[in-house]
Amino acid sequence: MAALIRGLRAGRALRGLGGVAVQGTLSPQCSNVRRGFHRAALLRLASDSKTDTSVPPPSYHEVHTAGESSSSSAQGESSEDAQPNTSFQDQSGEHGEDYETEEQLQARILTVALEFVPQHGWTVEAIAAGAETLGLSSASTGMFNNGAGDLVLHFIAQCNAQLAETLAEQNNQVQLGQAESKKTAEFLKDAVETRLRMLIPYIDTWPQAMSILLLPHNIPDSLKHLSTMVDDIWYYAGDRSTDVNWYTRRAALTGIYNTTELVMVQDSSPDFEETWAFLDNRIKDVVNMANTAKQVQATGEAVVQGLMGAAITLKNLTGMNQRR
Repeated sequence: MAALIRGLRAGRALRGLGGVAVQGTLSPQCSNVRRGFHRAALLRLASDSKTDTSVPPPSYHEVHTAGESSSSSAQGESSEDAQPNTSFQDQSGEHGEDYETEEQLQARILTVALEFVPQHGWTVEAIAAGAETLGLSSASTGMFNNGAGDLVLHFIAQCNAQLAETLAEQNNQVQLGQAESKKTAEFLKDAVETRLRMLIPYIDTWPQAMSILLLPHNIPDSLKHLSTMVDDIWYYAGDRSTDVNWYTRRAALTGIYNTTELVMVQDSSPDFEETWAFLDNRIKDVVNMANTAKQVQATGEAVVQGLMGAAITLKNLTGMNQRR
């Protein structure tokens, strides 16, 4: 009704403006002014009509009911029983604290999958069993392009991280005077034995894992993990050399680890006693190296063995499988 009244008033104003007696013909300027007033009045009328036909404001009951509904919804989302939304993103595009990346999810699946290795071996089936344990579909194995290789490499990285943490803790105890420093030979032996003992729960299937690591596409990552482990051991052993000894020592220890690992998978003695005796003798050989011709030759052989450890292991494993 208000819009209608305003429209009538605007119409009267236009008629009044148009009906004013003016002597002579209106000038172009006056005609333009009149058309401008007419257009403005029409626009105002259309605007008022839209305003009056819009949805009326909500009643108090509607507002009150909507408020209670929003409050209940907010309380439900903030309750302690509510599960966190792992895909939450704030307005800045950053993920919330509960967000889990694809890499983190893959690591969780592979960690759980290790429990099924004794049953399924180092296979995609073990990964699928791990995914299902976490409530995921077995189709989640599609996340792992390298299949069983991802599982073996994950296990090696996990073991190396655990060893580095153990060595760092031992070093801190020595620095604080809570433990005595070990001689180099003893330290190296204990470190390598600690790392190899991590294989015991999977020793029956470890030859399969070794063969997977020797596949061409897995060799770069395998050697990277091996060199990282050897470097950590020598670092915490106190080696700070920057000359050629840095390379010879690490290559020698790499060869020792590879050959001792091979002895271990074939060892049937109680608690792998023969393996640790073999390791002890090899460690002493490396530590006692000097500048005599015989020892220099031994160092060179250790370097070659360290660089070719993967090929030596593959050859021995092949022969072992043929004998079986």
